[in-house]
Amino acid sequence: MTRPPTAAQRRVIDAADPVTGRLKGTEAQLAALVKRGLAFRHPRPPHDHFLTPAGHRIREAVEPAAAEPAARAQTAADGVFAARVGGEETAPDAGPARLREVCGAWQGLLELRRMTRRDGATDRPCDWERTHLVQAAALALEAAGHRPAGPEVRGYRVRATPQPEAVAVYEPDGTALRACAATLERAGWQVGEHTEPRTNSRYLLASPRRT
Repeated sequence: MTRPPTAAQRRVIDAADPVTGRLKGTEAQLAALVKRGLAFRHPRPPHDHFLTPAGHRIREAVEPAAAEPAARAQTAADGVFAARVGGEETAPDAGPARLREVCGAWQGLLELRRMTRRDGATDRPCDWERTHLVQAAALALEAAGHRPAGPEVRGYRVRATPQPEAVAVYEPDGTALRACAATLERAGWQVGEHTEPRTNSRYLLASPRRT
């Protein structure tokens, strides 16, 4: 691709589903994105269009200072899905609607793995997960039924680390921490258990598995 997307095409890219990369737009817009290698048409009905890895990179190529508040505003305004990382001051209701939302997001992520791999494998994290480590790990945990920490609730907390492609998972209960490790390993992450030197508390260091 030698030219950047047009303003209309960029709006379609920016509006893509944050997890699956599913696109909505006119046939002409979607066809133009396919021609540029930024999208592909799913071969099975209903033949939806999805971002390619190159399309995801375009979508993420925004000024960080402007992107973060914009993403927060969009999430608050129209309910864009966000996995529970633990420790939020306010959290969505943990009822059946949330469960359906989480399960749908996880299934969408597995489909994204399948569609973006030549072998169609879903046992390893995809490029989107590698650029959204905290949210990807949190989604795997929440989808498996682990309880995120709340203002008055003990549970997991997923946090970024200075290490490339690694997140830390904290859980005060040792049994629950080991269960989190098993879930992440099944989801295609490499996991090691470590001890925090200052507090002597145990935590997980998890990275997306490549092979």
